[in-house]
Amino acid sequence: MKKGLSAILQCEDITVAFDGFKAVQGMNLNLGRGELLFLIGPNGAGKTTMLDVICGKTKATGGKVIFNRADGKLDITRKKEHQIAELGIGRKFQAPSIFPTLTVYENLEIAMRQKRGVFATLFARRRAAEQKRIKQQLALIGLRSKALWRAGGLSHGEKQWLEIGIMLMQEPEVLLLDEPVAGMTDKETDKTGELLKEIAKSRTIIVVEHDMDFVRKFASRVMVMHEGKLLKEGTMEDVQNDDRVAEVYLGKRRDADVSHSTA
Repeated sequence: MKKGLSAILQCEDITVAFDGFKAVQGMNLNLGRGELLFLIGPNGAGKTTMLDVICGKTKATGGKVIFNRADGKLDITRKKEHQIAELGIGRKFQAPSIFPTLTVYENLEIAMRQKRGVFATLFARRRAAEQKRIKQQLALIGLRSKALWRAGGLSHGEKQWLEIGIMLMQEPEVLLLDEPVAGMTDKETDKTGELLKEIAKSRTIIVVEHDMDFVRKFASRVMVMHEGKLLKEGTMEDVQNDDRVAEVYLGKRRDADVSHSTA
């Protein structure tokens, strides 16, 4: 965790075993409030499993996950996936999950947390506030001009941005993103990086990513996993210059550049 940031999420000695195989072994992760953290490593390193543990999709066989909310610390290790989502931790998987036959606007509208008012006289005011929020979200994800498009007609990158927008409408404090730029064009990838930086001004993000050029361009802190364990933590420069990381990605060829490898 970067100095000066208060912790919003703490994973302590997380272990995950599947039929005797340890996918994650004693993993520790401290996430600072407002931080954009990239989690990288070779295939099978345990990165996605860590996201699964945090969001409740997979239960840890050892260790605990602590969510530091404004109202106090909360152990979420054994909570169900929907409970964790309601508490404020949102998860995005690799493939975008949207309603393709609905418009972009309608997708965001459905995702919004509906705060039920008691008095009918408040409906118009609430409706106006909801419309304002949706328009703000459309501007953030760069889809204002396509608000009335059917979501199924968007490009791959635009669908990913829409799903990020859908997550944000649910007001999470922490976002977990699994390979958000996979399959994107270079232009879409750069736009996604800028979007994540903007979101991180008010929320906290963990990104699992294999595109090392993307990580190098947008990461401030990187954690490298290997065989279910933390191998290296620091800036991208720290990671690139580490002999162990170079060996994991490139074998013994220390002279190669890890930033151009694929994990």
